[in-house]
Amino acid sequence: MMTVNEVSKLTGVSIRTLQYYDKIGLLHPTDYTEAGYRLYDDAALETLQQILLFRELEFPLKDIKEIIGSPDFDRSKALEQQIELLTLKKEHIENLIALAKGIKLLGVRKLNFDAFDTSKIDEYAAQAKASWGTTPAYKEFEEKSKGRTKEEDKKIYQGMIDIFAEFGAIRNTDPASGDAQALVKKLQDYITEHMYTCTKEILSGLGKMYAGGGDFTKNINSYGGEGTAEFTSQAIDIYCR
Repeated sequence: MMTVNEVSKLTGVSIRTLQYYDKIGLLHPTDYTEAGYRLYDDAALETLQQILLFRELEFPLKDIKEIIGSPDFDRSKALEQQIELLTLKKEHIENLIALAKGIKLLGVRKLNFDAFDTSKIDEYAAQAKASWGTTPAYKEFEEKSKGRTKEEDKKIYQGMIDIFAEFGAIRNTDPASGDAQALVKKLQDYITEHMYTCTKEILSGLGKMYAGGGDFTKNINSYGGEGTAEFTSQAIDIYCR
């Protein structure tokens, strides 16, 4: 057992923060001394490590509480995903450092904002959160998909492909046009009907993933042609403003 003061010195987490984690139900002490001081065992310290890793990845405390409190939470799987996210974050920081050094050495000769792009990190984080099954949207998706046959799932998936194909057919037009915006609304309604309530906030996040350069981008472009994912993302961004 370690006292709250010892844990604070070991981890660098302030006593006030540990007290706050206890207050909101994120990390309760294992026991208390006779004088009323908090005590933490190895299991509590392992949980604290998980919390700190999620905090490094800028997860809100509310989300962390839901994730680690879920009966389906798999520490090993979460750690693998945290390693992947931290690796992506490391690469992002290294790109920023390289950009800053280049500007210092050569000055601003060419405006390049690629190093600021966090879309890959955002995409992987969203996929990881979904796999933990703690978000209301994921729970709603589980409920709606319960009892569906493979044929029904295939039909719903084909419906999404058809919508992206429609985006592809107009990908060389203005994403702010009436047709493009109507398609965004159609996509939002389709997701809400068959998967989960697709708010503008969720839709905006999906739009960023679509153009993030990962599997989403590759697949959508295969349905509608090169540039479809980027066009869809732009149309969604305009719709959600």
